[in-house]
Amino acid sequence: MIYLDYNATAPLRPEALDAVLAALGSVGNASSMHHAGRDAATRVDAARRQLASLLNCSAGEIIFTSGATEANNLALRAAYARGGVLVTTAVEHPAVLEVARAITQEAPGALVILPVDGDGVVDLAKLDQALEGAGERGVALVSVMLANNETGVLTDLQAVIKVAHAAGAVVHTDATQYVGRLPIDLDELDVDLLSLSAHKFGGPQGVGALFVRRGLSLPYNPLLIGGGQERGWRAGTLNVAGIVGLGAAAEAARLKMHDEAVRVTALRDELEANLSARLPDCRINGADVPRLPGVISITFPGLPADAVLAAMPGIAASDGSACASGAPSPSHVLLAMGRSREEADSTVRFSLGYATTDRDVEQAVEAVVGAVAKIRSVMAADAEP
Repeated sequence: MIYLDYNATAPLRPEALDAVLAALGSVGNASSMHHAGRDAATRVDAARRQLASLLNCSAGEIIFTSGATEANNLALRAAYARGGVLVTTAVEHPAVLEVARAITQEAPGALVILPVDGDGVVDLAKLDQALEGAGERGVALVSVMLANNETGVLTDLQAVIKVAHAAGAVVHTDATQYVGRLPIDLDELDVDLLSLSAHKFGGPQGVGALFVRRGLSLPYNPLLIGGGQERGWRAGTLNVAGIVGLGAAAEAARLKMHDEAVRVTALRDELEANLSARLPDCRINGADVPRLPGVISITFPGLPADAVLAAMPGIAASDGSACASGAPSPSHVLLAMGRSREEADSTVRFSLGYATTDRDVEQAVEAVVGAVAKIRSVMAADAEP
C-alpha cells in the first residue's frame, strides 16, 4: 500500500509511538495529588509546552480536547454566546459549517457564509460587506480555516484578522491541516481561537487542542460538565497517553518542519507534473494559489472518482474529505469553487507527508495512469452498440 492520504490521517511518527507506549506503561490520573498522579500531570505539562513551542504561544493558552471537531464546537459556541452574527466560509470543514448552522438556526440572519473564487480563496470584499451589514447586532465571530482539507488552499488569515478585529469580532481558525506542516507563530498571528488535531501531523487519533488567547473573555458553557479539568473548558480525566503522543509529534514536527516542507513540496510538484503530462485533460484544483506542501486535488473529467480509486487498490487516496467520504452529495468545497457536480464527482485528493518517498510518487503515477486507461477502456466498450 502506497499511503497518500495524510489529510485524512498521517502515519504515527516513531517519536509519538514511543511516547504513547511509555505513557501507557505508567499509571496515574493527572488530577490526583499522589506520586503517580503527579507523574501523569508532569507528562501532560511537558506535552503542553511542546505544543506551545510549535505554535509559539504560552502553554497556559492550550486546552486539550478529543480533536479539532470538539475544539471547533467549543470555540464557535463560546464566541457566538457573545451575541451577534457568525461569519464563516462556504469551504469550511463540516465540523465548523454544521456547528455554525446548528447554533444559529433559531436566529434568522445570524449566519453569513462567505463565497470563494474559482481557486477556493475567500472573498475579502464579501467579508467587509458582512461586517458592515451586521448593523447594531455586530459580528460575534469570524471563523475561517487556515488551510483547506480538500484542496490545500491557504487563507491570508492575517488580512481576515485585521478587518474582523477592526469590527470588534473574535476570530477563530480551524488550523487542523496547517499545524505541523508549515510554520505558525501565534505571537505574530493574533488570532483569538485556533483548533487542531494531533493525527494530522503524526500524533495519535482522538486527541487535539484548542488555543484560547490569554485575556480573551468568553461567556462559554463547556460541552462536558463534571470536573474542572482544562481550566473548566473540558471536564473529564485527561487522555494522558494521547496528549503525550501529541506533544511528541508536535516536537518532531517543529524540528523537522522546514526540511519536510521542502521535500514534500518537491514530491507534490513531481506528482502533478507527471500526471499533467501523461493525462493532459486532468485539472489541478487551486493550482494557481498558495497551497499546503503535499496536497493535490485533481479532477479527471468524465471519470467517477470512486471508480478511479477502485481501479488502483494499492494506492490510499480519497475522493474528498475523510469525514464526508461515502456521502451521497458531491464535495461542497468544489461546488463552492464553481465546479459542476460531475466535476466534483470526478475529483481525487492525494495528500503526501513526512514519510512519502520518491518511489511512492513514481508508483502512484503509474497506478493512476493505468487506472484512468482501464476505466476509459471499460466506458468505451460499454458505449459500443
